[in-house]
Amino acid sequence: MSKKVWLSLSFVVILSVMFFTVSCAKKVVQNEPEPMTQSEVSKTPDRSAMEADQAKQKQDDRLRAEEVAHEAAGAAFVNEIIHFSFDSALLSDQAQQILNDKADYLRTNSGVTVTVEGHCDERGTDAYNIALGERRAESVKNFLVDLGIRSNRLNTVSYGEERPIAIGQDEASWAKNRRAQFVIN
Repeated sequence: MSKKVWLSLSFVVILSVMFFTVSCAKKVVQNEPEPMTQSEVSKTPDRSAMEADQAKQKQDDRLRAEEVAHEAAGAAFVNEIIHFSFDSALLSDQAQQILNDKADYLRTNSGVTVTVEGHCDERGTDAYNIALGERRAESVKNFLVDLGIRSNRLNTVSYGEERPIAIGQDEASWAKNRRAQFVIN
């Protein structure tokens, strides 16, 4: 029996030592952060406010980029000129391609109205050149109307030979002056 008693006694001692060590373990106390004062709260950036500012900044950047692209498209629209042969208001294949691109711009920007200016070189009488410039402007307008652009968005004016872009008495200068130009209203 002594063996059983020793075993039982050992078991009781081991159990009490385990219970004592577990129950006397040092408890870790977590300190809760002290509440911030009002001035500290106002200095701490609000995460949602920062995210809102970032979203607004992205929106502003996107709008600026769109505005720059819109202005560039408008400048390209105005700067691309339709040229004509001598004493003609017929549109060349190249002129028709340019006008197809201009029609795309006008479809995309439905609020835009334009004036088509007809111009001539200096040869011919003033009256003849005014009439030829008008035929050129109307030719361009009619082509755009055929592409689906409403005619009330297109005005025409003829300047004849009054506004040359090239000064000279040679074919190269005259060719530059036989043109139709666009002005965004």
